[in-house]
Amino acid sequence: MDLSLESALNPQDSPSEQPGRIAGRPLEEWNAAYAKVESYFHALRLRNKVLLNRQVIHVLKRAMRRAPLEPQRHATELAAEEMDAVVTEWFAQVLQESPAGTDHMLSTRGRLALLIVDMPGKWQEQFLRPGPWPEPFVSAMRDAYLRAGPDFQLAKMTPRPLDLGPIATLTGFQFPYKKWAVIWIA
Repeated sequence: MDLSLESALNPQDSPSEQPGRIAGRPLEEWNAAYAKVESYFHALRLRNKVLLNRQVIHVLKRAMRRAPLEPQRHATELAAEEMDAVVTEWFAQVLQESPAGTDHMLSTRGRLALLIVDMPGKWQEQFLRPGPWPEPFVSAMRDAYLRAGPDFQLAKMTPRPLDLGPIATLTGFQFPYKKWAVIWIA
């Protein structure tokens, strides 16, 4: 039995919605948003179709709640922001980090940690699932999260003069030769 995207996403309590539209947007916008979110989860190597579909629908429903409040923004843009928010919130819970003010480092390092711990192979069913999570998964994620970032060191760079090599030397000879060329041609 195939369900359309419209029947899967349209709330049952909103009969006033026009046919072919969800949350005041055309279905084409939501189909594009669905494809974008699905591609993102594929990039994270989420291969289980049931889990993939459930996560995509969850993200799109969050975007649909925002859609009436932000009519000037495209559905794909809303879905991408919600997708990043969902993943970052989950990383914050699993890694016990604050998602506020991390400047996308939590999301970036969390995605890298997912790949380091082989989430697609070992822990796919844990992805975006609310806690509690198995202790081996949590400890593996936290260890990988700590290893995911580079070790920064303070360095001092002093400015040095720029050496242009033979180009600078040749351009220095150019002016007198122009005079001779003008005199020779005349």
